[in-house]
Amino acid sequence: MHMSIPSILLGLGAKCLLNWALVFLQKSHVCRSFIGIFSISLALVDTALTLALTALHVQGDGYILGRRVTRHHVCLLVQILGQVYSALQWPVVVVTCLDHYYTVTWRSKAQTTRFRTLVCSCVTSLLWNLAILYVFLLSDFLPILEETSAYLLHRCWVFQASQILEVAMVLFLTVGCAVISLHLVCPLLRLCPMKHVPLETQSEAQSRKDVVHQALWIFLTTWALFLLLLAAILLLPVGIPTYLGLNVPWLCFLNSLLIGVVLCAICPASQLAQGLAAAPPDSFCEWRFSSAAEDRT
Repeated sequence: MHMSIPSILLGLGAKCLLNWALVFLQKSHVCRSFIGIFSISLALVDTALTLALTALHVQGDGYILGRRVTRHHVCLLVQILGQVYSALQWPVVVVTCLDHYYTVTWRSKAQTTRFRTLVCSCVTSLLWNLAILYVFLLSDFLPILEETSAYLLHRCWVFQASQILEVAMVLFLTVGCAVISLHLVCPLLRLCPMKHVPLETQSEAQSRKDVVHQALWIFLTTWALFLLLLAAILLLPVGIPTYLGLNVPWLCFLNSLLIGVVLCAICPASQLAQGLAAAPPDSFCEWRFSSAAEDRT
């Protein structure tokens, strides 16, 4: 789809402001997780890209490091960075899951924040470099540039972000399956005879159901409006430009959802109910669980 260069710069500027606002909101723990370090790197890349594109657009024609640059390079950079952002969507989800799994299962191991920040920074740098290499060497990306003079160029062709829609669909399916299992499968299991199932197993299954129910409630009450926005984007023919597809609000949403999934899938229900499980840092959802006995009182 075609977009005017001023609208691209305006969108990138608003994205930068929102990115840095959320980074500073999480400044107390932003360096304690991979997704926090990645959010900082994304905010820096977006800021550098916005400043560079603005300078190129205002200058119109000039030389940088001995090379002539024109407004055609504005469109080229927007398309390249958009493809890099698209290539990073699934790797960020996978690495964030692994990071949360490590945080939850290895909480008893002594580890300094400085060492963890160093590891997350190295992984972040590796992902950026691999995504760039993938776009230039392995993908079928071909830039689309207008065949017109640089002085008359006022709009660019931008690609639509398909990966964010794929991730959103998987996330909706995950939440939907959890809701279905709570409201349909669990009541059916209670009606079935469980004579050969030990009481401890039945109690653990009931506790696990309570934990999943509480996790869903915590997540949905926090991110309900964002979920409605995602649903509208999926249902309506609205295209998201690739350069806007990866942003810090989206990463915060992913962080909350993946924390809930990891806690429900990995941690014993008894530890969650007693507050013994170490939840990864989250500035939006407060992951506190209560036991069924506490709920009844």
